[in-house]
Amino acid sequence: MNNIEQKAKEIRKIGEGYFERGEFYCSEAVVKTINDALGNPFSDDITKLASGFPIGIGKAGCLCGAVSGGVMALGMVYGRKHGEPMNEDMFKRSSGLHDHIKELYKSTCCRVMTRNFEFVSEERRQHCIKITGEVCEYVAKVLMEDNKLSK
Repeated sequence: MNNIEQKAKEIRKIGEGYFERGEFYCSEAVVKTINDALGNPFSDDITKLASGFPIGIGKAGCLCGAVSGGVMALGMVYGRKHGEPMNEDMFKRSSGLHDHIKELYKSTCCRVMTRNFEFVSEERRQHCIKITGEVCEYVAKVLMEDNKLSK
């Protein structure tokens, strides 16, 4: 296992831990984990921005909260401020995350990704923890490969 893979696995475990311990839901865990991995370029308040996305955007069952959090985390690096041109890497990296999760889980829709589980079951919770970790790991790898995160 190379340095990128090893560090990405460590970052994955951190994100999964936040969810598993009940400290954060999926989107919040991803944003907190990646912000920390980047050295906290944003205050911890950034996690609040992710609080409406769990369970498919406010329990609506649509876009997976972990994927939403991953796109927000990518925005920490590739996003823009008012007056700046759009960084095309933002689109490329976001669609790459979407495609990666869709390839693994055949969807990015929360209700589709979790349809085989009872809503309040431990199996569903573990499934969502795994997806959260997958998103953290993917984002971390992308950032390290682009030299945006130390290896």
